[in-house]
Amino acid sequence: MKLLFINGVNLNMTGMREKGVYGTETLDVINAEIAAHFKNDTCKFYQSNFEGDICTELQKAPKDGFDGVILNAGAFTHYSYAIRDAIAAINVPVVEVHMSNVHSREEFRHKSVLSEVCKGVICGFGKNSYILAAESFKL
Repeated sequence: MKLLFINGVNLNMTGMREKGVYGTETLDVINAEIAAHFKNDTCKFYQSNFEGDICTELQKAPKDGFDGVILNAGAFTHYSYAIRDAIAAINVPVVEVHMSNVHSREEFRHKSVLSEVCKGVICGFGKNSYILAAESFKL
């Protein structure tokens, strides 16, 4: 299986910001743990703070032969119609992921503009949210 993990805005600060919400491990450490868990699969990791770059990476997913995308768009989740349209335009399934339980946080985090075009949504399991999302492609 070939999996693409995309992390959006501010997720490069994981392990340094809001440690009570996102934990103390950096995104690089989390990505290494994911790669070790899926050692028999191909995993690509991508992070950007730029909305258009995330759209471009999503658009490349079918051509690059990915079987699934695991997307933590960060705050873009709540307002990026551009990322939503990029998901809708590709024939590769996308699972929306959040490390925190967005429904137990601020009101603005309760609404996702991406969920309707995603295969599913997993939130609230910390770094394991990524693993649970990726495992869904094997069901």
